[in-house]
Amino acid sequence: MGQRSRKRRRAAEGGAAKPAGAPARARPNRSERMEARNQRIRDTLEPLAEGERPRAVTVGAIAATVLALGNLVAYLAGLEVDGERPALTGILFSEALLGLAAYGMWRARYWAVLGFQFLLGLLLVYLALLLTRAESLKGVAIVLVIGIPAGTLFWALVRAMARLQMPERPRAS
Repeated sequence: MGQRSRKRRRAAEGGAAKPAGAPARARPNRSERMEARNQRIRDTLEPLAEGERPRAVTVGAIAATVLALGNLVAYLAGLEVDGERPALTGILFSEALLGLAAYGMWRARYWAVLGFQFLLGLLLVYLALLLTRAESLKGVAIVLVIGIPAGTLFWALVRAMARLQMPERPRAS
């Protein structure tokens, strides 16, 4: 049934049904078109100069540092979560993870940006789940105040990662 409708559509468009053994389509398929589009975008990217760091990566490094310091200050101030102090091992783990991400991003390392994006992705999923359970406008506002900048940074880091992994190429004169 499906094949007949395609034959009718081709006939209505002025083309004949494709006989068995006919040559392949002249128009590229979707994956070829997407790869050509991706290549055009890659061609517009400028490789990083020696010591250069994309702005989004700098913002990510600063954000990771601020989060790490904020967590440490909150723990030392005796902040409780749901009436209990967080475990010291959890705090030390998050401090090490955020500190490593901040250091790596400051040095413009691809692995650090990728790891920080993973953390941002987890945060965004968690916030989306919280948003479904928000019981007040205040809860929605808190999620959005955290989620919008986190999502914006996540998206900005995508292009920065492409520049970080670019091979060196000669600059056009």
